[in-house]
Amino acid sequence: MTLLDAPKFDAAREKRRQVFLYSTAGFLFVLLVAWWLVAGRPVDWPWNWNNYMIGRMTVDHFLTDVEKNDLAGAYGIWIHDKNWQQHPTQNGAYPFARFQQDWSGTSPDNEYGVIQSHKIALAARYGNSVLVAVLINGRKSKALNLDYDPRMKSLDFAPPGVELYLGP
Repeated sequence: MTLLDAPKFDAAREKRRQVFLYSTAGFLFVLLVAWWLVAGRPVDWPWNWNNYMIGRMTVDHFLTDVEKNDLAGAYGIWIHDKNWQQHPTQNGAYPFARFQQDWSGTSPDNEYGVIQSHKIALAARYGNSVLVAVLINGRKSKALNLDYDPRMKSLDFAPPGVELYLGP
């Protein structure tokens, strides 16, 4: 076989190749759109979408534990340490006693009262963390803003004066 003896053009093979490429590109596009929808439709680069999704899931699990009045489990999610009770002195910055004052339904420091339901309204990037706005007990305004740190995988209150705008 020499250089001038090219193989015959196979139209069926070329058609199969073209169908395969277009169907693969379509599948990847559908997968990308589904990932964007599951992540909460963030307006950010795709490599940050998992931070939004995990931040929303963490806040949801945290508030579900608070609704069940499982403050020990909720505190474990807050500081990202399920076994925090085995070493309670490590969490000196935000001890469990203060956490109970902030999140207990009978606490005078809790402005929401007994938390019975929650709805995640919005998540947005703030610095290196994800800010999540949550509507508590069916409220339409005055959302609770929690800050999820993707590196530490812990929750915190939003910085003073920083809150997500939910509209009129």
